[in-house]
Amino acid sequence: MTRFRSIISRVVALHIVAIGVTSILMPLALYWLLYEAANSLHRDALRAQALTIASFLHPMPDGGDVTLDIPPEARPIYSGEYALYAYAILDAKGNVLFTSRPDDAPLSAPDDPLINDSFMRRRSKGTLLIGVNVPRAIGDHLYWIQVGQDLAHRDVIIDDIVASFLPRVAWITFPILLLLLLIDIMIFRRALDPVREASNTAAAIGPTSTDVRLSEQSMPREIVPLVHAVNQALDRLEAGFRAQREFTADMAHELRTPLAIMRARIDTMEDQPLRRSLEADIVNMTRTVNQVLDIAELEAFVVDGGAQADLQAVCADAVAFMAPLAVDSDKTIALTGVEAPVWVHGHAEALFRAVRNLVENAIRHTPAGGAIEVEVVADGTVRVLDEGPGVPVAERQTIFKRFWRRDRARPESRGLGLAIVTRVAAAHGGTISVDDRPGGGAVFTLRLQSSRPA
Repeated sequence: MTRFRSIISRVVALHIVAIGVTSILMPLALYWLLYEAANSLHRDALRAQALTIASFLHPMPDGGDVTLDIPPEARPIYSGEYALYAYAILDAKGNVLFTSRPDDAPLSAPDDPLINDSFMRRRSKGTLLIGVNVPRAIGDHLYWIQVGQDLAHRDVIIDDIVASFLPRVAWITFPILLLLLLIDIMIFRRALDPVREASNTAAAIGPTSTDVRLSEQSMPREIVPLVHAVNQALDRLEAGFRAQREFTADMAHELRTPLAIMRARIDTMEDQPLRRSLEADIVNMTRTVNQVLDIAELEAFVVDGGAQADLQAVCADAVAFMAPLAVDSDKTIALTGVEAPVWVHGHAEALFRAVRNLVENAIRHTPAGGAIEVEVVADGTVRVLDEGPGVPVAERQTIFKRFWRRDRARPESRGLGLAIVTRVAAAHGGTISVDDRPGGGAVFTLRLQSSRPA
């Protein structure tokens, strides 16, 4: 059963086994019932014939034995080659008084007691004789009337029906059961529709939709406890996720004040080399705290369905914002691509953070004298090109994870910038990827969903 992981597959497999067993047992059971019904009808008919023969018995005037007077029109039924019935009349001791058999023997076997209601006997010629024993009191004497019928007689139609049941009728059991199996599959698929809907709902639950819960009202009664347990687990996860997010945001906020105090105290220092070193450390720490705060805010960030942003304007603002840093690093930065507005589904401030972090990453890895290019494409794509060492193929997935750094010795990077870009792209239903730049360097591509201007 472990190989069938689908409920419908398990039901179908079990039904196929049930169909195979039922297809064999049901015809056999029906055959047995028909056979017993045929024998019962035979016996009823034989008893009726026995009573008819009993009506032909008349006591002797002297009070002795009886005489059998069968009307001439009824005699062909009990005699001749095509006789339908055979009879024998016995006294209370079992002696044969009258019989249609040429050997004057009883119809039943010698060792069969007359008290049996019915009997079956195999004839010497191989045919099977079924008969009944009917007691009849005439005068002061008891007589046993035996009437039998050959089951192989060509006029016994009901036996032909029983014999032809299996080859002619029993085969229909299998297609009927197959039809029932198809109906069961349709019923189960219909019954499992709420489960599939719950699966789709559960698949949509993520960091930005931790408040979504599975519906319990439409669930089958057997699955409601499982759905309820899943919803309770989601409640606990949401509470823990919210606590972690709030803790991260609170810590980032709380660190800003000490950093500001440290900056103010460093500004009063007279030792210029030490002052410049501490100022660089404060800048890096402030940048890390701001990125942590951005990460915490983006975890709960959801883009409204109708939100729109001009991607070209967002990139222009990001380039203008980062231009002083590029100039201070002896690097150039340029905005290329379309100059007209490029409307995308998204939040302008969040997209600004993503583009800014991509540009900052490009500035950090481009050597002095190099150039950074931000290209805006009309289909809602942004490409940030640098002249750095590029990204090895083995690292093109891991660089977007939090706190991942190729060079741990560099204090100015904490591995959060590309993680912020990844989170912004996911919130907008977009993607972020990296490839080699022709001529050397890397190309980071942010793809967003195009939108018509409102």
